[in-house]
Amino acid sequence: MKNRILIVDFGSQVTQLIARRVREAGVYCEIVAFHKAESVFAEFDPSGVILSGGPASVAEKDTPRIADAILQSGLPLLGICYGYMAMSQQMEGRVTTSDHQEFGRAYVDIIDDCPLFDGVWKKGERHQVWMSHGDRIDAIPGSFRAVATSDGAPYAVSVDDERKFYGIQFHPEVVHTPDGAALLANFVTKICGCSGDWSMAAFREAKIAEIRAQVGDGRVICGLSGGVDSSVVAVLLQEAIGDQLTCVFVDHGLMRAGEAEEVVAMFGEHYNINLVHRNASELFLGRLEGVEDPEEKRKIIGATFIDIFEEEAKNAGGADFLAQGTLYPDVIESESVYGGPSETIKSHHNVGGLPERMNMSLVEPLRELFKDEVRALGRELGLPSSFIGRHPFPGPGLAIRIPGAVTEEKCDILRAADAIYLDEIRSAGLYDAIWQAFAVLLPVRTVGVMGDARTYDYVCGLRAVTSLDGMTADYYPFDHEFLSRTATRIINEVRGINRVVYDITSKPPGTIEWE
Repeated sequence: MKNRILIVDFGSQVTQLIARRVREAGVYCEIVAFHKAESVFAEFDPSGVILSGGPASVAEKDTPRIADAILQSGLPLLGICYGYMAMSQQMEGRVTTSDHQEFGRAYVDIIDDCPLFDGVWKKGERHQVWMSHGDRIDAIPGSFRAVATSDGAPYAVSVDDERKFYGIQFHPEVVHTPDGAALLANFVTKICGCSGDWSMAAFREAKIAEIRAQVGDGRVICGLSGGVDSSVVAVLLQEAIGDQLTCVFVDHGLMRAGEAEEVVAMFGEHYNINLVHRNASELFLGRLEGVEDPEEKRKIIGATFIDIFEEEAKNAGGADFLAQGTLYPDVIESESVYGGPSETIKSHHNVGGLPERMNMSLVEPLRELFKDEVRALGRELGLPSSFIGRHPFPGPGLAIRIPGAVTEEKCDILRAADAIYLDEIRSAGLYDAIWQAFAVLLPVRTVGVMGDARTYDYVCGLRAVTSLDGMTADYYPFDHEFLSRTATRIINEVRGINRVVYDITSKPPGTIEWE
């Protein structure tokens, strides 16, 4: 099926933003690591290919290259930064390490028109873009013509009109290139010929058919946490397969205040889903006893979830599939291009499959979606706004909001502080303006004086961030009055805390949670 775009990832931090912009243009796309691109390319059958940026230098040996099958496919290609340089180098252009690097805001001068600029830029204009390169293209391939220049890139944009190959040195996917989204939309719709009609309604219909085809007459067990992702999965599966679905809500003792009661009421009563409520707090807290490493905590929690799902599947008479709310960032971050931190970011998800002993397959109907797209699908399915708009809550729950060893006492303290924090945010009318807000119980105790007594209690950290898709985030700028009021309530109402701090750091991809 065409009418979709393949994005080849060469390791850029912002490759996912390319996918965001393409989908915003109403065109479905997927990202594949460069070393898997050739095998995925034929099966995916795209209408065009976008080549991302990356940290390597094509001027060096043994750095990533574009698969010959893609270059020779006859499809339109758009190379961004490293992707542009690799395309130029492989087509007998010349790329060198430059003494004039460009990082950050820059300006391009449009010296000729081309289809990529249609309705956006015109010859003779100058426009702001965002650059990030140390190499430069000194000679473009013979079939290309230059259409834009910058101070550090004589061939900031070039095009091979006959083959519909386009190269741009800047990053159109970031907001600091104001017209970048329009340029990408031109490429995928006007140049690649995609219709731009991809929607959540179409995704819902296609996904329900896909679930029915995958599951057949089998039975599915779904891990329902009450968060947005698993809630959307549960309702989508209920619509697709009805009584073949059993949802298991596992209370691991690491939930927010009132969470268990809310989930059971919503899905067991309102949606009439076959729901099993398993209280396993003692089991989880017992296995976590004395464990301080956050990665080990995640793995213990993930393994314990699997054990419980396996038990409940047997209790339900067997299950053929386990459903979970894996999202597209989970998939991407669990498969690092170069090997690095992203290999362990999502270790609490079973992205790579389940233990063989379970004899079950995974059903992951959201694995192609970003977080905000999941919310859109939830609205399409009719989920109440109170669930759709909930702040993300991680599978490991409070365990990763308690750096160091986790105890029942610490969970109780943190739950109380977190409830006050969220209550103040809602009372101030700020909940929907914030992507995620939560309290953290820091592994630090400080001496304080409360009334006439000396205390030695924990420090509570507060975080609130703004974000679109959960991949990058910036802190929310609360005013002093709000922070003062919230801190006072926490100290006065929660025994065990005598100091409150607020985190004002910005977060690069994958680091919204506090560990």
